Amino acid sequence: MNEVWNLEPIYRGFDDPAFARDFEEMKKTAEEFAAFAGKLEGTEPLAGLKNGIALQEKLSELAGKLGLYASLRQSATTTDPQCGSQMGRIYAVISGIAAPGAAFTKWACGLDNLLEIVDGDGDLKEYRYLFTRWQQENRYLLPGLGEEIMARMEMSGGNAWSELQQYLTSTVPVSYRGQTTNLSAVRNLAYDSDPAVRKDAFEAEIACYDRIKDPVAYALNSIKLETISDCKLRGYESPLDRTLIQSSMKKETLEAMLGAMDEYLPAFWKYLRTKARALGYENGLPWYELFAPMGKSGKKYTTQEARDYLVSLFTAFNPEEGEMIARAFDNAWIDFYPREGKAGGAFCAGVECLGESRILTNFDGAFGDIVTLAHELGHAYHNQCIGDHKPLNRDYSMPVAETASTFNECVVMAAAIRAAADKEEKLALIENQLQDVTQIICDIYSRYRFETMVFAHREEQFMDADTLCGFMTEAQRQSYGDGLDPDCQHPYMWVCKSHYYGPTFYNFPYAFGGLFARGLYAQYEKEGDAFLPKYRRLLHTTPVATVEDTAKVAGIDLTDRDFWRSALQMVADEIEEFCALVEA
Repeated sequence: MNEVWNLEPIYRGFDDPAFARDFEEMKKTAEEFAAFAGKLEGTEPLAGLKNGIALQEKLSELAGKLGLYASLRQSATTTDPQCGSQMGRIYAVISGIAAPGAAFTKWACGLDNLLEIVDGDGDLKEYRYLFTRWQQENRYLLPGLGEEIMARMEMSGGNAWSELQQYLTSTVPVSYRGQTTNLSAVRNLAYDSDPAVRKDAFEAEIACYDRIKDPVAYALNSIKLETISDCKLRGYESPLDRTLIQSSMKKETLEAMLGAMDEYLPAFWKYLRTKARALGYENGLPWYELFAPMGKSGKKYTTQEARDYLVSLFTAFNPEEGEMIARAFDNAWIDFYPREGKAGGAFCAGVECLGESRILTNFDGAFGDIVTLAHELGHAYHNQCIGDHKPLNRDYSMPVAETASTFNECVVMAAAIRAAADKEEKLALIENQLQDVTQIICDIYSRYRFETMVFAHREEQFMDADTLCGFMTEAQRQSYGDGLDPDCQHPYMWVCKSHYYGPTFYNFPYAFGGLFARGLYAQYEKEGDAFLPKYRRLLHTTPVATVEDTAKVAGIDLTDRDFWRSALQMVADEIEEFCALVEA
């Protein structure tokens, strides 16, 4: 089984002649688009719309391919200076079309009968939702060269600060038991079966952050101030308002979800206290025991065993997805193991030019890594479901981005629990699932609260590392309640989580995806195979509808708190079963 992904089908390297040709073609197309956007006055509407969209489609495909390749290379080897150089060249071209793009959007939105024209043309009609979104977002576009200026400034601003955080966290040396390792490897030890290993690894992790906390604090402060300035210039009420608008999501939906989460937090605290007592702690669970395994399920998987398990399971569930998972393993879509210079965590990126995806993980062989692979392969299946959309119709919003991935987690965990050989294995699996759900409820809520605090203070205050640590521990206290030992929290979660260093509030979508997917999985359990066409149709709809209209494909009203309660009640029932198994 391959250990690293194969990027050669995209390009054979930065010196590949195809890379140079595509880069020159992108520059040429950008120049054509800028010239076109500068002569829109008096242009016949239908011809102008078709020409502008055709140029944007071409730019999207070229820039997407070039930028993705550079980004994937950088994630796998953050120390490679070529990656940053090439990304800088690519972003320079992309930023140069920001102003022409804004001019084209404003011209299109100024047409009195825009949607009439769109509906009357077969090709443009497929972009109706895109044009509707343009009409809604037109008010937030900056005039003149404003968009280009902001885009160019971001290259040496937000993007650069984000790259610094990734570089520092992927290269910081971690001293663990007399040896030097990396952050991803030592964080993986949180799942080890030996409590002494978990504690020592946690202390080693916490100690390493002292080396990088100050520059990462500067990165976070700078990114958030840039976001605040951008929102003010554009007329957004707040960074959260911008996130919701860009996510095609109503505030009522977010409030309904968070309100239901508040109601059910005590159930999660009960789970954490029960686990703490089972492990011998009376003051709540220390942070380093959040992922402590329970029961008897210590099997380690090779990548081949992971492949066989997932292909067999998903082929029986959904043959189309099972076939895709087999291709992902067999055709080197996945970069598996942690190593120095490789980014931490896991992600999936769609490679539109190939109709494939690429997945980065930090595989350690535990069952949780099987679940992580299933999660990322869910993203890959989502990418496949939208592959027949037109080029500008392949971006789905952050909240629905976690739907297919979390649905896959439900499939894996339900199957594993059903197949459990005895109570000890069942306990291990249920507890493993509760670990994951606690992450997307308690931990994600703490991240949301932390980011809210940061935005509330940043305009008037530079927040040093100690201040940020204080915000983090307070956010954790509110979200984990008395389930977490107040003397052993994780004040540096803001350092290692990359989500703070990109789009604003890239945290609540995980809670959304987790609960939305569980609601969908409950429907699948009721309807069986008849649900699958509806599920695929829902995924296919995600780039061309609001979050609320996407949910309506499955008959769901996301502004109704009862929907979120029904998903959370499924977890609350599992918590009761877990507590009963522990007591037994």
